[in-house]
Amino acid sequence: MFNFKQWLILVVCSLAILKAKGLLVNITFVRNAVAKGAVCLDGSPPAYHLDRGSGTGINSWLIQLEGGGWCHNVTNCISRMHTKLGSSKKMVNNLAFSAILSNKEQRNPDFYNWNRVKVRYCDGSSFTGDVQAVNPATNLHFRGARVWLAVMQELLAKGMRNAENAVLSGCSAGGLASLMHCDSFRALLPMGTNVKCLSDAGFFLNTRDVSGAQYIKSYFNDVVTLHGSAKNLPRSCTSRLTPAMCFFPQYVARQIRTPVFILNAAYDSWQIKNILAPRAADPDGKWQGCQLDIKNCQRSQLKVMQDFRLEFLSAVIGLGRSASRGMFIDSCYTHCQTETQTSWFWQDSPIINRTTIAKAVGDWVYDRKLFQKIDCPYPCNPTCHHRVFTPQDAPPI
Repeated sequence: MFNFKQWLILVVCSLAILKAKGLLVNITFVRNAVAKGAVCLDGSPPAYHLDRGSGTGINSWLIQLEGGGWCHNVTNCISRMHTKLGSSKKMVNNLAFSAILSNKEQRNPDFYNWNRVKVRYCDGSSFTGDVQAVNPATNLHFRGARVWLAVMQELLAKGMRNAENAVLSGCSAGGLASLMHCDSFRALLPMGTNVKCLSDAGFFLNTRDVSGAQYIKSYFNDVVTLHGSAKNLPRSCTSRLTPAMCFFPQYVARQIRTPVFILNAAYDSWQIKNILAPRAADPDGKWQGCQLDIKNCQRSQLKVMQDFRLEFLSAVIGLGRSASRGMFIDSCYTHCQTETQTSWFWQDSPIINRTTIAKAVGDWVYDRKLFQKIDCPYPCNPTCHHRVFTPQDAPPI
């Protein structure tokens, strides 16, 4: 039995944890989407979390698309449909809003009082799939594009159609989706709305892995084929290249007409683990220690990672000059920096040119200043929060 003192300590600790994690926001299921066939992999309705804006932000909207990789074959998708990334039945009812979704001015100075939305990810295709047929043997539904439209239509009805400002953002697979849907998002809103798109850790590079194979190109081809994504990818790209190539931002972003901000780590930890040195290219696990902690990397491995950075920068710079495209490319070993408070806006957040990510993005959204900076090579930036993983963290694709 707890005595009063133990109970009080437990309550205080619980409140401290909740405060650190941020505001808890209830889930909303888009139940009328089911009749339109706009469903998760398992056929359950799509979902989102909305915290209403106030004051000067009451007509401004920030849409954050959840990330979580993809599924590229039936076996993989069946496994996924039994998790929160494939079924809204598995999602938590209350989600903590922090960092770019925080409602605290001191933690999120430019967007704290906006209408802030987290769109849950349950289709496995970055909201691009659309296959009408459903195999009764698997009950898999590939309907990501329909999910995207159904959620947007509901948000428009809830006030987004009156938006003065609207930002489509996302992390990882959600960051990729924020690019793929950027111009279509703009088309949903009134002409006078200030619309911009932020891609966090969504600039996946088309490159060979350490064995020389084109692993990620083959993987994305499987995703696009399985989910029937081709017709929902930007036509400015699919008119020139194969649909699988149009899953890579380096071939899409230049044609996006809406202002875009690219936020990415040059040594993106997910890409190092899954694109540069995936398990298929490293069967003996020589890269595992390096992938778990960049401080464990051997000199030869760091050289490969430096070459990866140069190739990544070449792809980003290859988009061409733009007076509206923002850029914050740091030299941290991490993945997704808008959703973690310490990376987004904190006393010791990563900085480039004495500027935090939150400041750079906010200045760009409000047209105060255009931020287009690329960090110096690792290990030059002492403000980086390099991720350290355990073998159980983020299993490879």
